[in-house]
Parts: sequence; C-alpha cells; structure tokens
Amino acid sequence: MRAVLIRVGIDQAYGQWNAPVDPDTLEFVYVPIPDGHEMGAGLATPYSRVGDALAAFARERVVDDRACALPADLLGQNMHLDPDFRWLTYGNNANTRGSIIGQLAAGDLAVFYAGLRPCRPGGDHANPRPSSGKLLYALTGLYRVAEVVRASGVEELRRNENAHTRRRVPTAEDVIVRAAPGTSGRLRRCLPIGDFRERAYRVFPDLLATWGDLSCRDGYLQRSGVPPTFRAPDRFLAWFDAQHPELVQDNN
Repeated sequence: MRAVLIRVGIDQAYGQWNAPVDPDTLEFVYVPIPDGHEMGAGLATPYSRVGDALAAFARERVVDDRACALPADLLGQNMHLDPDFRWLTYGNNANTRGSIIGQLAAGDLAVFYAGLRPCRPGGDHANPRPSSGKLLYALTGLYRVAEVVRASGVEELRRNENAHTRRRVPTAEDVIVRAAPGTSGRLRRCLPIGDFRERAYRVFPDLLATWGDLSCRDGYLQRSGVPPTFRAPDRFLAWFDAQHPELVQDNN
C-alpha cells in the first residue's frame, strides 16, 4: 500500500484566502481554489455554490459574516472543485507534480489536508489548535483508491465528476483518481496535524513519530513541488482509524 499527502483547498497562494474552521468542534467549510480554464457546456462550478455553506457556518456560530464571506474578487469566478467529494474523484497531471498520483492503484491512499483559518480563538492544551491569528493545518478527507483513469478517456456522461474532466478539452496527461464509496470522503470534522515551527507549518513532531515519518523534510506542510508520501502507510492508517473519523460523500 502507498499513501500520499495532498494539499487542497483555497489558500494565500491560490485565491488569497483561507476557508473557515471552528477551532472547538473542528467543523469546516471546504472551499476549492479558483479555476481559470474554459469549461465544457454546463460543467462550470461557480463559487456561488459555497455561499450558503459559508453563511450557515457563520450563522450557527454567531460570528461576523464577514469573517466567513468570500472576497469580492472571487465572486463570479469558477472553482477548481478538486477533490470532488460528491463524486469521490481527484484529478492531477501525471507528468508534473502529480506524477505520484498517476502511480496510485487500488488499495492505495490519497490523504487530503488544508490550511484553514479559525473563525474565533479556541482549543486547549491537550488538543493544540491555533488562535484566530494563525492557520489550522488539518486533514480534510481521505480516499481509498478504487482505480485511476486517464481524464481524456472519461466517457461524456461522467465528465461532470471532476474539475479536470469538466474542462472543454481535458488535458491528455491528466489522470483521475476514483475512490471506494463507504470508506472514502470528506471529513465531517477535520483532524489537526500541524502548527508553525522552524519558520514553516509542519506536522506535529509526535505525530510524525506515530506515523513513521513523511518523505518531506521535518513534516513540511506548505506547498511544495512534489506531494509527500507516508513512509509507513500502515502506521498512518492505524492512527487515522483510531481517531474514529466520520467520512461523508459530500463537498459541504
């Protein structure tokens, strides 16, 4: 079994914003990065689709709506909805930074994480979480891979299942991961995995030890050219299952 750790979701590099998370309940809103590609007819996924989820998140927590509202420059743009947890898909270019994605096979793991912004101060020492002034780096989903297919070969009726096949002309080098239903999806509550140390966001040292380490240097979590892999996937999966995660087949 192989397992790869993949950063997803809007952030300061792609969209210049971070999606909100409740630091006490660990519930969050999944907001993808922007997508500038031309989409096929009727296949675009506008940011307006996350508006209701963001408004409900703010309302239920009695926090300022502005803290959870999308920046004005994103309104009217399309999302790169990838992974798409509704369809349990994830796409990437198999010839670039996503080359490891093209090597995945049935039974492997695609593990997703994001940098989220707490909507208010919260957390405790036993379960360290950052204040509202810092980001919370956390796992947001997990796929148990069922198959990996070429985006260019996806049949017309299934092109709406992923951002890479929604494009007017799918890129020949792109691949689509399809995950196993029932054991894959978005986490209803994210799992914190890191904080800021040594001038970067990194996985907690004790968690690195529990997982058996990552291929990146000292648990580096900020965007990099190649997604890190788990050196001991079985140990990571044992830890993950011990958290009793709730996986849902839905984007929000």
